[in-house]
Formats: sequence, C-alpha cells, structure tokens
Amino acid sequence: MSSKLLNESVTKKRKLEMNNISNDDDNFLKNLLKNFYDKIIETKDFNNFEKLSIEWVKYYFEANDNKNPNKILELMKNHEQSKIWFTSLIGYFYQFGIGCLLNRKMALELYYSVINNKIVKVKDTIESIESLRNKNIIIGKYLLSLFYYKDIILDIEGFNYNQYRKEKNEQNELMELVKLAKNDDSDAQYNLAICYQNGNGLEINYKKAFEWFLSSAKKENINAQFDLAMCYMDGLGIQEDEEKAFEWFLKSEQNEHLNSQENAERKEFEHQLKFAIADDSMAQIYLGYCYRHGKGVHKNERKAFEWYLKSAVAGCAEGQFCLGYCYANAIGTDKNETKAFEWYLKAAEGIDKDETKAFEWYLKSADAGCAQGQCNLGYCYASAIGTDKNEIKAFEWYSKSAIAGYAEGQFSLGYCYANAIGIDKNEAKAFEWYLKAAEGKHAIAQNNLGNCYRFGKGIDKDELKAFELYLKSAIAGCTQGQCNLGVCYTGAIGTDKNETKAFEWYLKSAAAGHARSQFILGYCYANAVGTGKNETKAFEWYLKSAVAGHIRGQFSLGHCYANAIGTDKNEVKAFEWYSKSAIAGCADGQFSLGYCYQYGKGIDKDETKAFKWYLKAAEGQLAIALTSLGNCYRFGKGIDKDETKAFELYLKSAIEGCARGQSTSGYAEGQFSLGYCYANAIGTDKNETKAFEWYSKSAIAGYVEGQFTLGYCYEKAIGTDKSETKAFEWYSKSAISGFAEGQFIVGFCYENAVGTDKNETKAFEWYSKSAIAGCADGQF
Repeated sequence: MSSKLLNESVTKKRKLEMNNISNDDDNFLKNLLKNFYDKIIETKDFNNFEKLSIEWVKYYFEANDNKNPNKILELMKNHEQSKIWFTSLIGYFYQFGIGCLLNRKMALELYYSVINNKIVKVKDTIESIESLRNKNIIIGKYLLSLFYYKDIILDIEGFNYNQYRKEKNEQNELMELVKLAKNDDSDAQYNLAICYQNGNGLEINYKKAFEWFLSSAKKENINAQFDLAMCYMDGLGIQEDEEKAFEWFLKSEQNEHLNSQENAERKEFEHQLKFAIADDSMAQIYLGYCYRHGKGVHKNERKAFEWYLKSAVAGCAEGQFCLGYCYANAIGTDKNETKAFEWYLKAAEGIDKDETKAFEWYLKSADAGCAQGQCNLGYCYASAIGTDKNEIKAFEWYSKSAIAGYAEGQFSLGYCYANAIGIDKNEAKAFEWYLKAAEGKHAIAQNNLGNCYRFGKGIDKDELKAFELYLKSAIAGCTQGQCNLGVCYTGAIGTDKNETKAFEWYLKSAAAGHARSQFILGYCYANAVGTGKNETKAFEWYLKSAVAGHIRGQFSLGHCYANAIGTDKNEVKAFEWYSKSAIAGCADGQFSLGYCYQYGKGIDKDETKAFKWYLKAAEGQLAIALTSLGNCYRFGKGIDKDETKAFELYLKSAIEGCARGQSTSGYAEGQFSLGYCYANAIGTDKNETKAFEWYSKSAIAGYVEGQFTLGYCYEKAIGTDKSETKAFEWYSKSAISGFAEGQFIVGFCYENAVGTDKNETKAFEWYSKSAIAGCADGQF
C-alpha cells in the first residue's frame, strides 16, 4: 500500500465527526464489528449458528448499557465508512430481523456487495490485513457461505444469483501469492504466512506460517517481525521462547511507524512485555489483559490465564483477583468456582489486614458474579468490615448468593429472615432457606433447621425431626449441633433420655471450643450428670467457658470462687467474674454482684450499688432478686423504706418464681417473706390464713426458715388448727436441714413431749447440735 493510501486510511479511521455519530458510538460500532468477527471465527457449531449468534448479539447489547438494536442499525447505515466497514453486519441484521423487519433479499445483496473487495492483497500491509475493512469482508464471505449452503437463496423470488458468480478466482490469486513469496517478496511472504495462520484459502499450518513470517521478518518487514514475535510468545509453529519473542518485538518496535491505535496498543504491549518477563507482576497483569481482549496482540484467553497466574503466584492482589475471575468465568481454563473464591480470598487477604481493601476485593468478586464473594460481601455489610454497617445491603448480597445456589449464602439469608436483618422477620422464609442450605449439607443450617422443628419456628413442631437434624449436624462436626444433640439426650427431646450420651456430645463440642457446651460440661461435672462428680473439672470447664465470653459460664466461675468449688475461695475473683457476667446481662450474675455489694464480698460494701444490681436482676424476673429487692424496700437498704413496695415485690417473687420454676431458694424465700408480711401487716393488711398458706408453700419448697415457721404456726394455731404433731414434723425438717433454731426447738420438744414422746437423750443431742451451730439458747 502506498504512503498516500495509508495516510488516507488512517485519516478515515480517526475521523469522528461522522453524521452526528459520537465518539462513544463510533468506538462501540468498531468493537461490535471486531467482537462479532471473533465470535464467528470461534464458532464451530454451524447447525446452530443462527441461534448462537443471535443470542450473542442480544447479550452483547445488554452488557453494553442495553443498547437499542434499531439505533445501532441506523448508526451503521449512516456511518461514513458504512460500505467499507459495516456492510456485512447490516446484512446480518436484515437477515435475522435485528432492529428492523426481516429482509433476506436485502441481506444477500449486501453480502455479495461486500465480497467484491479482496480478502488479501499482495502488497497490503498489516493495516489492511487486520483492518475493519477486511473483517467486514471475512464476515460477509462467512455469512454468504452459510446462506448459500443452506439453500436459502433458492427461496428468494426474482433474485439473479448468476450475476454475483463473477468473483475472483481465489486459487489463482493464491498461486500468484506463493510465486511472489518464493521470489523473496517480503509482503507476499507475510501475507502467505497470514493465510497459513488463519486458514485463508489454505489449511491452517502454524509451522509453515512461522517459516514465512521468519522469511519476511528477516527482510525487515515490521508486521512480520511482530507476528514472528507472537509465534515465539504463543508457541505457534515453534517452541515457546520469551527471549526470542522479546528480541523480535524489539526489532519491530525499532522499525515501526505508529500510525494507528492498533499500532499504539501493540507498542504498549511490547513495552510491558519487557517488564513482565522480568517478573513485574503489574506488567504481567497488563499482558493478561491484552491477551484476554486482543489489545495489541492476537486474542488468546489461555495466555491471558497464564500471565494472570504468574502475577497471582507472585502475590499480587490484582493478579489474584483476575485469576479468580478467570476461574469464575472459564476464561482460558475450566470453570471452577471453588478456585475462583480461593483466589478472590487471597486477593482480599493479601492486603495487610486492611478491612477496607478486603471489602473492595469482595465487592469486585461479588460484582463478577462469584456466589462466594457475594456471600462474603454480605457478611462485610452485616458486620461493618471495611465499610459502614448496612443490613439492607447485607440482605441483598446474601440473596444474590443464595439464589445462585451457594449454601453459605442460603444459610445467611435464612438467618436474616429469622432475625430481621435487613428485612422483616419471616420465620417461614427462614425455614425455607435453612432447608435449602441443609440440603446442601451445610452443617450449621442443619442445626438451625433442627431449632425450627424443635420450637415450631416457620414449621409445625416436630421434636423427632429436630433430633434427626441435630444428629446430622453433630456428625458433620458442627459444635452447635453437637451441643443441641446433648440437650436432646438430656431432656428426652425426640429420643430417649440418656445422660451418658448427652455428656459425650457435650464433651465433643466443648473440646472443639463451643462456649455453651463448655459451660454445660462444667455443670455435668459439678452435678454428676452423665459422669462422676468432679468439682475440679467443673471449675476447669467453667473457666474455659467464661474466658470464651459465655455469661452463664462467667457467673458459674464466680460462684466457684465464692464457694471454693474446685478451687480455693477467692471473693475478689468471684466479684470480678460476677461483674463480667452482670454487665453482659446475666440476671444471676447481676443478683450475685448485688449480693457482693450488700455484704462487702470481694468489694467494699455499698448498699446503693447493691440495690441497683438487684433492680437489674429483678427486671429479668429472677425470683431471688425480686425477694432481695423487696428486702431493700422493707428495711430501707440503698433506697427509701417502702413496705408496700416490699410486699408487692415479695408477692411477685412468690407467684412469678413458682410459675417459672426458678430456683427453689429464689421463689421459696419470696413465699416466706410474703407470709411474713401477711402475718405482721407489713405493706398489707394482717391475714394469718394467707400467712399460713405462703409459709406452707415455702416450707414444701424446702426453705428451712419456712419449715421452722410453719411448725410454729401449727404449734400456736396461727392461720390453722393447732397440731403439735405437725409442728414437731416441720421443726424436725428444719433441724435436719441444719437450721439452728429448729434444732433447739426439736430438743425442746423431746424434753417436754411436745408432739412426740419424751426422750431426754435425744433432747440433749439436738440441743448440742443447736449449740454447735451457734444458737445461743442451745448453748445455754
């Protein structure tokens, strides 16, 4: 091609003021032609070409801001280079009715008008061989061939096929090309190499292509030098040799005149290649990009993958992300979402614990369609990792991941519905998503699905089904499932009660670090549930649980220190652990902390603070806290005296505690105090009958002072008929439980034959016990 024609071609390429066609539209049309060319060249399924190509065009328009096909067709028709660049595409649009009414006759006419130009000109440079014009010609011949061999042309009326049969004899031109090449014409040698490489009139033969590129390159043909470098680079017709590739790239660059965008891209590719070969990871990424998109080099997704891999292995986060994208989208390798996520994760982790950067990588991964990345991004939003907390966005990303079939995303979406995270609470939907995740063998989802069946959340209650799911979850190694399986065996939920098996599952879960199981295991050792009693081990497991942040474990550890259970008594440490538990919201911990402040256990006495913590514990409806709070009001401890308020709290403690089945000492003391109020008109009218009733409840519940007082009621006929026999029975119960006053009275009964036969020996024994226990009357 002459210098004048070359300059005219460049001028036309760069001219942007084309009938009101914007720069963006111009670039889009060029890229559409190039990508359509790549698509049809790659297509091997000729029978389904029509379907595949139409789907590709539709997808391409959607992926580029939902381009309007009508508008694109008009832009191509109005483009200044319409006849040179876009004739074949316009014909394709008419053939399949894309952006217009279907018109096969018009399509066929356009295809034949395209191929009047030659595919390969002997004296053309790379500007012509790989120009938009030649892509237009190749597309036209390709579409015409399919059109012809399917005999569609025979169905078009009045079309004179023979007038278009006057085409060039390609075989004769090819023979001329070979002749010139053998006569050392460098352009002919280069064009013949192109024919062998692309299969233009010849069977593809990379070895012969390489040989002709080499011959032409040695004659200083810069296009041949570049393509020869690519042969060395890609191993086409010759063994891969990056050093040789670089050598020929350098020669091509030294001889090249940069007159087009394609040449500029080629020059940049060569420039970056120097650094990529020298292990510059960012340059390796750039080469991957060039190969992937055909920028300055022939498109080759396998090579793109290889360069991304080099950068990724070198630890470059950007390269790791690109490699993950390749695995996620089958670019140059088989699709593998697991590997995709692994590389996305490496990209996120390879940034020195920078949560903001990690968030950015998860966002890239999610936008790239990786279900695992979408799930991780949801977690970032839910937990404010690298970004502001946004539960709505967390829900949205979990949804995308779940819909894509990722089990962790399905579980997380179920959790959102169960706990109203970014969406209204919906137990039925929570159940549905837990079920999907559980079907994917997600162990935690199996556990949560078990909870749904156990408590009737989003599904009818079914304890047997709950047990089965807990068992699956436990076997899969889920510590929550193991703990809940232990609970089932302990409480006969969906299975027979078996404390030994319960202990075994608690132990598995606790050993794996599950804090709740560690607490329960401590309880098992402390109370001989499924194992022998061992207070030392109980203390050890309470300690593990407490350190892990379990509030009941913290309370129990405080209780161990306060009462020398499995460890030396240490009221200061007891106070410290009660404090942790109380601050975290444990009602028992709050009560115990109040007790420490009231009596100066491990801390200076402070009745005001004692009242404050009793009040917090009472808000949790803890019976013993309600009773202690009542005592504060009754005696004016830490608060102004208010007997009416005290009575109300005793009543609440007695009723609420009994109804909720709280600790015996808790509600029984409240019952006793309520009886005392009725007996002595404290905060209410005197009522000995009600006093007797509440003393009875307290005594039956095992409260020793209630037992003693009930005996007194029977002896003195307070609220009931007199009965010295029953009086003796209740005095005896309190005495056996170690109540000193009860022991003294039992001695008195034996000495004076009150409700029992006289027995001075036994009287002496009980007086002695009373005295040892500190009763002044017994000592006298």
